[in-house]
Amino acid sequence: MILNGDHYRFPKYFCQCYNKDKVRNTKGGINLAQNELAHALEILKSHKVRLTPQRKTILNYLITHHTHPSAEMIYEDLKQHDDSISIATVYNTVRLLVDYHLVIELKNGDGSTHFDYFGQPHYHVVCENCGKIADVFAPEFSRLNQQLDEITRQQTHYLVNRTDIEVKGLCPECQAKLGLLHNR
Repeated sequence: MILNGDHYRFPKYFCQCYNKDKVRNTKGGINLAQNELAHALEILKSHKVRLTPQRKTILNYLITHHTHPSAEMIYEDLKQHDDSISIATVYNTVRLLVDYHLVIELKNGDGSTHFDYFGQPHYHVVCENCGKIADVFAPEFSRLNQQLDEITRQQTHYLVNRTDIEVKGLCPECQAKLGLLHNR
């Protein structure tokens, strides 16, 4: 990934399980989240970004929650624990994190914008019925992403800045609601 002319690598670990309802549940658990936070803060520090307590809280929230929240969702969750965070602070912070390529924006089918910390390369699967977004971590993802970038450059001569892969389907909950869930 290129960030304002500086190169840095994504962490080497890829596979991660998570509690689909709320918070990342990883093998390294808290240590992994702390490492991700430290890495992201170093990137921001290297670009002389002021690291306010609110920015750190919002960044940590995005690292530890895997719900692809909107800015409003982030605000609603955080205001319960920190009354110094305003909705404007959340919007400004997620915009800053997007600008530094630490967070990506996900446009939902309903026109809303959701955010995802992108410290570990992954792609998304989106339910075509309810709009739920899930992360898929695969060791092959980085290689496939690089191949797509190269093919695109060769065929179009575009300077590729970013590749987003999105798979569409029906989540297990919608499959069950629609009577499509079969024993596997």
